[in-house]
Amino acid sequence: MPIYEFRCKDCGQESTFFTRSVSAALEPVCRGCGSRELERLVSPVAYHLTLRQVHERYGPPPQHASLDHYEDPRNIGREVEEKFRQWDVAMPQKVRDAIDAAREGTMPEGVDL
Repeated sequence: MPIYEFRCKDCGQESTFFTRSVSAALEPVCRGCGSRELERLVSPVAYHLTLRQVHERYGPPPQHASLDHYEDPRNIGREVEEKFRQWDVAMPQKVRDAIDAAREGTMPEGVDL
């Protein structure tokens, strides 16, 4: 479905119009002032990547053993540690303590930074 964008020559408002096909008749009217004096704008083009292109550009999605991966507090800690390493940020002691407690089987209530 083609999308056409116009700018009103009278009031300057931009309007977008959808049509069912390229050959459909279109008589755009400004939604701001009702004028028929509109100029067509060049719309940006959408470019979609294939799944292969996404994986080549950004890497494959993380592979976890199961959907309940994050229900295990040890996995949450691993992910948090990895993000702190990845972004080269010092981990606050409260976060470190929560991860250590989770590894011992205690699910943290929350971490107040």
